[in-house]
Order: sequence, then structure tokens, then C-alpha cells
Amino acid sequence: MKSSKGRSGVRGALAAFVVLTAVTPLGLGAEQAQAAAPAAGRAAGSQVTAQWTTRDVAPGVQVRTGTLRDASAAPSWTVTVKVPSTSRLTGAAVDVAVGSPAWAQQTAAQLRDAGYQPRVETVEWPGYADTPHGVMGLRVRIGSFGTQAAAQTTATAVKAAGFHTAVEWTGYDAEQPADLENVHVAVIDPHTFTGTVSGTHDGNVAQRETTSSVAAKLGSLVGVNAGFFVTSDADGVQGTQSGIAAYDGQLESMAAGARAALVLGDGGRHVRVADLTTTVTARAGAARYAVQGINRVPGTVRDCGRPGAVPSSLPWQDVTCHETDDLVLFTPAFGAALPAGAGVQAVLDAQGRVVSTGARGGTVPAGGTVLQGIGTAADWLTANAVTGRRIAVDEVVRDADGGRVPLGPHDSIVSAAPTLVKNGRIAIDAATEGTVDPQDLSFGYAWANQRQPRTMAGVDARGRLLLVTVDGRLSGGSEGFTIAEAAAFMRSLGAVQALNLDGGGSTAMAVDGVLVNHTSDATGERPVGDTVQVLP
Repeated sequence: MKSSKGRSGVRGALAAFVVLTAVTPLGLGAEQAQAAAPAAGRAAGSQVTAQWTTRDVAPGVQVRTGTLRDASAAPSWTVTVKVPSTSRLTGAAVDVAVGSPAWAQQTAAQLRDAGYQPRVETVEWPGYADTPHGVMGLRVRIGSFGTQAAAQTTATAVKAAGFHTAVEWTGYDAEQPADLENVHVAVIDPHTFTGTVSGTHDGNVAQRETTSSVAAKLGSLVGVNAGFFVTSDADGVQGTQSGIAAYDGQLESMAAGARAALVLGDGGRHVRVADLTTTVTARAGAARYAVQGINRVPGTVRDCGRPGAVPSSLPWQDVTCHETDDLVLFTPAFGAALPAGAGVQAVLDAQGRVVSTGARGGTVPAGGTVLQGIGTAADWLTANAVTGRRIAVDEVVRDADGGRVPLGPHDSIVSAAPTLVKNGRIAIDAATEGTVDPQDLSFGYAWANQRQPRTMAGVDARGRLLLVTVDGRLSGGSEGFTIAEAAAFMRSLGAVQALNLDGGGSTAMAVDGVLVNHTSDATGERPVGDTVQVLP
């Protein structure tokens, strides 16, 4: 948790982004940097300073470390009174951070009657491309406290009076200037760098490892955490990806809807950000069945986004959906015990011929694959998986324009959400990619609209790969970015394409195998799913 020492804010932080382009330009000239200031939300009166150090790790690989400060920021602890509500997606009871004007006025009046002095704050929608604009709602708060404990004392009393409360740090608010952010920017120039850049799960998709341990093991120059992954046994096999993932040209996880992905072609020589979908089909003669998962538990779909999933076939961040009819492919990269339970499985050899059929369980044979089915998929396998018969599995990856994305032996893909920059402009499709819900403000509000640790990736007009981390949620230290701030920062670096990777406690950057940022988990660096590694 955080002490009363502050962090960084929308206006101040984005003003500092402009300082970055002026001091250590990556693609913007000074004139462009100044022109970007109003769009970035630079506030009059901001007192931003930036200190940067530069480290040349290898020819074509540079890491820049920055501390951004805004002396005008004055964050504090406060008590937020929230709206009791129900999740539109899951039906669970939730508390909403902002409410309607009528709710805010009524709640403020009730608080005054109870002897408190509430304040009502206006919260506006960030500049997302697919959500409403203008006022999102009103927020009701009480007090400005120097310590979390003092705020908690008031929150407990207000709760006893019948209100729903939360103790919050105003330095996380997008509406407030920020006082401190710690940022790491790695720039990889494919025209100079002679090594490779790859997404990797280090050989076993059913495990979690820290970014720095993978980097040290591989002798990596720079490594960052990458895509969203399963963190709980209740949501699947820990470490497996919840979106599209491919390593060494092999598809190891399917897309959640059409989410953003970082495509590292030819060992990082050709990099792009694109919304990708996947279609996988099992064929036994003329019989076909759609595969809806690769290397995940049948019937369990983390982040949703697959046809037939309930409660939604659309992508939803940090929500687990379910399917009753589900065919899942397991590849040699799945190094754990296969999921057991209802349904059947077929074990295939390297040529796709059925070796055996039976109950679910065991392990994936060396060089082979396994198909597991439940519901109607189990019926299909029972009817078509005959020993000695070949079952072909066709895999197709497409971008938003419908173009096929081929996978060669030196290609990799990591995925998260949402898109931040497209065609040189900030273009955040937060609702489409399932990270916010305009119809349910309990969903994604803190994840997207408050400051968090973030990992971002992008490519500039010169084809250079940008890997970026910002620390957050640190006691006495960096606060992080909102999604909108992350987009503005990437654009300030000259990114023409960019996406948000996994963040929060997962955010990590290693240089020469050593962790260089400050992670936010109390237990230290978090073991993650896949990573992006810059390899000599």
C-alpha cells in the first residue's frame, strides 16, 4: 500500500511525456513535441521535471530510465462513498465508483445530515475511441487525510452509518496531477541490432516464471512481461495464456475475440501491432469440428471471447466464461498433466494419426498432440477418432482486414489489450477489447481509468520496437499510468502502433538478466506466463 507520499497525474505526467521527447527524442522533433503538448493534456501551472539516464546495452539496443516529477501535485488519502450495484455480466453484487447526479446529490445530503462534509467530483470519460464522451458520472468523497489509517477510521464510521466506502489514494485519479513516475524505455533498432526478439514461454506453457529468471536463463539483453495469463486454478491451468500466443511459429493459445497482439516477425525484424483472430478446425475425413481452445481446460475460458461461451462470447478482461460443448487441442508445449474430468480424449502422433482414445488425463506424448472434448465435442471425437485414422488440425490467424498472418519458425505473437496507438494516432478501443463496459461502470473502471503499473509495446515510424514499463502502486514512489496516459506516452515516444500488455504486479523489465524496475507485488517479482526477450 501507499504512504501519504504522492505519485503522478494525468496533466503533470503527460506534460513530462513532452519533456521526454524534447530531451531524448525517439521520433518526434522539438516542434512536434510542443505541438503534442495540448493533446497530451499538459496543464497550465504544472511544474514537471524529468531526469533520464541512457544505457547502450548492445548495438541497436538502448534502455532509457526516467523519473518524472510534478512539484504541483498534492495527493492524499480520502474516503470514497460508492454506489451499491449489480454486475451486468455476472450478476454479482458490486460497488461502483461513480454514480448519477441524482444519486450523488442524495448521498451528499445524507452524509451532511450525518455530520460529514462531502465533496462531489465530476469524472469524465477518457478519450477512448468506442465509449461515450463527456461526463461519466459523479463521485462522492469525504476528507483529505495524511495517512491511510486516518482515512480508514473515517471510512469505518461512515460504513457504520449505512454507506458503502473505500479508502483511496487521490494520486491514482486521472483527474489529478501526479507527483512521481518511474519509467523504463527499451528501444530496439532492427537495422542495427543483430540478435533476435521473441515472445517465449520458455518451452512449457503450463508454468509461471519471473521475467528476470527467464531473461537470465536465456542470456537476454532486455526482457519484459507480455500477455494476459491464468493466475488461479479455478480459472484453468496457471501460466497458460488467455489470448493468442505463438512461439517459434507454433500457435500455443487461441485469441479471445479480436484483441490486440504484438507480432514479432522474423525474429523481430518485422514488428507490428494488430487485432488478431484465430480459427482452428479438426478434420477427420469429411467430418469437421471447431476447436475453441489450445492448451486450456475444456469448458473454462479465461477472458471469454470464444463462440458459445457464457455469459459472453465477447472478450471480457479478468472474467472466466464457460462452454458445455468444447474441443481443445494440447500441444507438446503443454508440460503439465492433462486436465481430467468428464468427456473423452484422442492421442495423436506426429502425423496426426490416432494412437489411442479414452478418458481425459495423462500427458501429451513427445512429438504428439491430444484432443480433448466435452459435450457434443466428446460425441464427435467418439464417432471420428478411430485408432489409426488421421485427424488433421487446420490453424488460421487473421488480422482485422481479413488478411492471413502466416507463422514461420522465427515468428512469435504475444497478446493483451487494448490497442493504444493506431496509424500514428491515439486509438484506444477499450470497450471493443473488453477492458471497460460503458453500461456497467463497476467493470474495468479501476483497471483502465486509474493509475496502475503498466507494460506497453509499440513500433515507431523507423520500425524500432519500443518496450516500456512504468512502476505503480509503490509506497512512497511511482503511481503508474491510466490506459489513456499509457497511450499518450507511447505516442510521445513516436509510436505509430502500440498496445497495452499485462500490467499490475506482472509489470517487469530485466536488463542483462537483472530486474531493473520496482514491481508492485508485496511478495516480490510475480511469476508470469509469457515474456518478450531481446536475445543476442
